[in-house]
Amino acid sequence: QVRLVESGGGLVQPGGSLTLSCAASGSSFSIYHMGWHRQAPGKQRELVAAIGSAFSTNYADSVKGRFTISRDNAKNTVYLQMNSLKPEDTAVYYCNARYGVSPATWGQGTQVTVSS
Repeated sequence: QVRLVESGGGLVQPGGSLTLSCAASGSSFSIYHMGWHRQAPGKQRELVAAIGSAFSTNYADSVKGRFTISRDNAKNTVYLQMNSLKPEDTAVYYCNARYGVSPATWGQGTQVTVSS
């Protein structure tokens, strides 16, 4: 089972950019379906973007064209490049890993705040 550690969050002005990283420990990272989710105060956690083991991707409508998910299997890392950030993107961002029917593994989260 993998362990996940997110990094790269912070405070950014509207229109700015951030790149989140999620480093996975353990073996066989390449077989995992990886995702980024977020949870804003008072709201449910939602899927932001996901990337499969074959590098197929999907995005929430709210971030299409602004966010890009990618993975580097040699570094056991998945990234979320976030451009044109909006105040409504403010949330704690979580990385997760899924394989087959096994329960997903989650990271501890990283805070992203978009504010002037």
